[in-house]
Amino acid sequence: PSCLGSESYPLTEWLAEAWTVRRQHFADLLHLTAPGVKHYEVEGYRNDRSRFVHVSITGAACALACAHCRGQLLQAMTPTTTPAELLRLGRELRARGGEGLLVSGGADERGRVPLLPYGEALAQLASMGLRVIVHCGLPDRPTARMLKEARIEQALLDVVGDAETCRTVLGLERTPADYRAALELLRAEGLSVAPHIVAGLHGGRMRGEYEALEMVAAVGVQRLVVVVLTPRTGTLLAPCQPPPVEEVARLLAAARLRLPTTPISLGCMRPAGAYKAALDALAVRAGANAIAYPAEGVAAKAAALGLGCVYGSLCCCLDEQAGCSSDTARI
Repeated sequence: PSCLGSESYPLTEWLAEAWTVRRQHFADLLHLTAPGVKHYEVEGYRNDRSRFVHVSITGAACALACAHCRGQLLQAMTPTTTPAELLRLGRELRARGGEGLLVSGGADERGRVPLLPYGEALAQLASMGLRVIVHCGLPDRPTARMLKEARIEQALLDVVGDAETCRTVLGLERTPADYRAALELLRAEGLSVAPHIVAGLHGGRMRGEYEALEMVAAVGVQRLVVVVLTPRTGTLLAPCQPPPVEEVARLLAAARLRLPTTPISLGCMRPAGAYKAALDALAVRAGANAIAYPAEGVAAKAAALGLGCVYGSLCCCLDEQAGCSSDTARI
C-alpha cells in the first residue's frame, strides 16, 4: 500500500501487523549470522571465520569513491585481483572445509563491477560445491548471463530509489530506473537475487528507500537485505548521523508487509553500540528472518517472542534451509 512508512501510523501498529504476517508465513526461527569478515562471539556461539569469506576482485580500488565508503568496505575483504587468485583462494577454502564466499569489488564510473573475466573461475568454484554469491553492482546483459552460466547461488546489488542520492552520494549519473532495469535483467536471466536497501544513504535522511522497496516488490526477489548508513571516518558523510532507529524499524516493518513471503535480513552494515541493540530488538518484532552480527541479548528477546535462534557462519543472504552451515548452533 502507498501509505507504507507513513509517520502518521504508529510504529507499534506497524510492528504488530508485521509480526502477525511473519508468524503466518514463516517458521518460528530467527537466523543469527556471523560470516568470516570479522570475529564474533557471544555466550553459546563463536563464529568460524574460515567457513565463509569475502573477497574483492579489485582489491581496495573503486572508481566511484562514494561519499559513504571511499573504498573502506573493500579493505576488509581478501583481494583476489585475477581469476587465478580467486580460484586458488577457493581451492584453499574448500581444502580447509570452507563452505562459501562473497565475491565483490569496486565499481567503474557506471556502477559496474568488472566480473566478466571471472566467469570460468566462478563456475569452477561452484563446481567444487562452494556456495558462491556475487555483489554485481549494475550489471550489463553479458555479465548477468555469465553469472547464470557460472551457477552462482545469488546475485546481490544495492537498490537506490532516489536520483539525487545516486548523484551526490554515489557519484553516479544513474536513476532509479537503472536499478529497476538491473533487477529485471538479473531475474530475466533466472538468477536468485538479494537486493540491499541502505537506510539513510542520503546523509542520514530517509530518501528513496520506500521507492526502492516498491521496485523490489514489483520485480520479485528471493530475499531482501536492509542495511543502515554507518558514517565512517575519512568519508564525506563522516559528520552525518544515521537515521533514527525507529525510521529503520518502520522500513523493516513496511518491507515485511509489502513482501509477506520473502525472507528479510538485517545485514552487516549498521551502527554499533546502543543503536544496534535497539534496532536489532525492533527488527525481530518487525518480522526479520535473519540478523547479521546480532547485538548481545537478541536471542533472549527472540525467545521471549516464541522464536528459536540458529547461529551460523554463513552470509545472511543465503537460504538457511538450502544447507545449514556445519557449525550452526541452536539456541
